[in-house]
Amino acid sequence: MRSFIAVAGMIAIALGATAAAQEANYPTRPIELVVPFPAGGATDVIARLAAQSITEKTGQLVVIQNKAGATGAIGSEYVARATPDGYTLLVATASTHAVLPAYRRDLSYDTVSSFETATLLATFPNLLVVNPKKVPVHTAAELIALLKSKPGQLNFGSSGLGGSVHFAGELFKLMTRTEMLHVPYRGSAPALNDLLAGNVDLVFDNITTVWPQVQQGNLRAIGVAGLQRSPLVPEVPTIAETVPGFEALSWVGVVAPAKTPPTVLQKIADLFGATMRQPELANRLAELGATATANTQAEFKRFLIEDRTKWQRLSDQANLWAK
Repeated sequence: MRSFIAVAGMIAIALGATAAAQEANYPTRPIELVVPFPAGGATDVIARLAAQSITEKTGQLVVIQNKAGATGAIGSEYVARATPDGYTLLVATASTHAVLPAYRRDLSYDTVSSFETATLLATFPNLLVVNPKKVPVHTAAELIALLKSKPGQLNFGSSGLGGSVHFAGELFKLMTRTEMLHVPYRGSAPALNDLLAGNVDLVFDNITTVWPQVQQGNLRAIGVAGLQRSPLVPEVPTIAETVPGFEALSWVGVVAPAKTPPTVLQKIADLFGATMRQPELANRLAELGATATANTQAEFKRFLIEDRTKWQRLSDQANLWAK
């Protein structure tokens, strides 16, 4: 019996040493990076740029997995339930981790306690755009006046219920005391298509998504939904210049399942953080209207909690909880 216990103890020690070595040498095999939205959107583009850089740096493949649906809840739940070893990561967003929990009470995971924050990757403002053929306004003040003269007669599209694009519109309604009809779609692409077709009047979508259509003259930019003007479109005023304090930022960051070893989590943060600090990648993001934003695990967690609290407050004030 004693010899059995001794052997078992040696095996446990050996396994522990092996696990420690694997953590210290992370990554030693391919990493699955889950994007909870379809390919081609801003979140997907940023994730692929980071994945390519880390693959080149480490020699380990970072594989993008698009697990879309339910405003990011499907991909988020998948990662929340994954083995916490650092090899299944999630590209979290303002929609998945701050706005959606402010809309849905029935999520099977918590966007703070079910994950470990690694680092932010990028932030980018939403841009309020209108169909110029349907909405004859050029400024936020003109739009507010039009909405007040026609309460409930205009509508705004979004990429889905409980997403950042949806809540940006709801925040605008609350802060301007106006009424609009919300028309949700399954993603930004169909919402944008219907905006271009004239089936919806306006959207508050990611600047990376809608700016090309503004450049082509198909849409008109009314205001940037950040507190500062965007370097990409410095000529477009912020909505906050007319509605003080209005801000509806989108962001993306990397999170891991809860209980991921601290050593591994730090390496994840270091890898992605160093990637976002590369001048060439930061410049590429700037061309898309995004700002590379690497920060510490603690800073990212504090940022996430503050953003979630903001949108929960809006949900309570405007009674936006999913019924």
